[in-house]
Amino acid sequence: MGSLEPDLRHHGDQDLGPGLVDLAVNVRQARPPDCLIEIINETTAQLAAYPRPAEAIAVIASAHVVPENSVLPTAGGAEAFTLIARATQSRRPVVIHPQFTEPEAALIAAGHRPERVMTRPEDGFRLQPASVPTEADLVMVGNPTNPTSVLHPAADIRSLLRRGRVVVVDEAFMDAVPEEAESMIGADLTGLVVVRSLTKTWGLAGLRAGYAVGDPQVLTGMRAQQPPWSVSTPALAVITACLSPEARAMAAEAAIDIANNRTILLDLLAGLDLPAAGIPAAPFALIDTSPMRGLHPPGWARRALREAGFAVRRGDTFPGLGPDWIRVAVRVPTVSGAFTEALLALDCRSARM
Repeated sequence: MGSLEPDLRHHGDQDLGPGLVDLAVNVRQARPPDCLIEIINETTAQLAAYPRPAEAIAVIASAHVVPENSVLPTAGGAEAFTLIARATQSRRPVVIHPQFTEPEAALIAAGHRPERVMTRPEDGFRLQPASVPTEADLVMVGNPTNPTSVLHPAADIRSLLRRGRVVVVDEAFMDAVPEEAESMIGADLTGLVVVRSLTKTWGLAGLRAGYAVGDPQVLTGMRAQQPPWSVSTPALAVITACLSPEARAMAAEAAIDIANNRTILLDLLAGLDLPAAGIPAAPFALIDTSPMRGLHPPGWARRALREAGFAVRRGDTFPGLGPDWIRVAVRVPTVSGAFTEALLALDCRSARM
C-alpha cells in the first residue's frame, strides 16, 4: 500500500475516458430498460408538484415485509450514508475496509473521526468479527463488499449487533446476488440499518434512487437530517416500479446471468494465473496485478490496460489496497474475453523486459 492517504472521493466514473471499454463502473446496463424510461418520462407531467413519497414507502415496506416506519427513500445509497453520519452521536465509529469509501467520507465530513478495521487478502478479505473493537458504537460494512466482491455470512454481521451499537450494512449490490443470500433485512431490525441502491441493476446512476431499511429509531434521526423533497418524483416512481413483484423477478433473473458471466471471467483469469481475490459474489472482481508487473512501477498494469483500450477501477483509492489492485466489472463473455486477451498481451510484454 502506498504512503499517501487514499482519495476517498474518487469513484469509478473518474476512471473512464473516450473510446475506452468500461470495466470501471458497476452499473449493469448502458441505459435503463424501455419500461422504466417510459415511467420516468410520464412523471414529467407531475413535476410542478412536490414529490410525494407515500407510495414508494409502502412499496418498499411491502417488498421487504417490514413496517413503513422502518423504511426511508433516499437519493441513491450515498445519501443514506450522509444522513447516518449527520444523525449519529457516535463516539467510536468504525468502518470495515477495503470498502466503498463514501461511508467514511460522509463521517469525516460530518466531523467524526472514524477508525478503520482492515480485512486482509490472506483471509480472502472476509470479515473477522473479533477484529471490531468492543467499544465501537457505529460499524459500517459492505455486503457484498465493494471492491472485494466478498459476500460475508449474515451470521457474522449479526454477531456485531449489541446494545448501544448501530451496524450499517451497504447492500447496494445485494439484488445482484441470487436469492439475495445473506441479506440482513428481516423481522428484527434493532440496531441495524441496511442501505440499498437501485441504480446498479437498472442503469439508473444518474437518477439517484435508493432507500434504507432499518431500526425505526435510527431512521427517525436520518429523516430529521434529510433535506425536504430530496428524492425526486421520477426517483420515487422508479423505486415503486423496481420493487414490484415483476421487476424483482427480472432482477433475480439478471442476478443469475451475472453469476454465470462472472464464472466465465474468473475462469479466464485463472487461466492466466491471475485469480481474483477471495470468492467473488458481486458484479465485479478484485485482481492483484503485481505478479505480472515485472520491473515496471506499481500501477503499470492499470495504465497499460488503459492504453490498450480498457478502463478499470483503480484500487489505490480504497484503504488497504495499493496501485497494483484493480477492480473489474463483470460483462458479457465477449468483453471479458477481450479483456483477458489484453492482460495476456501485457503479461508477455512484462516477461520480455
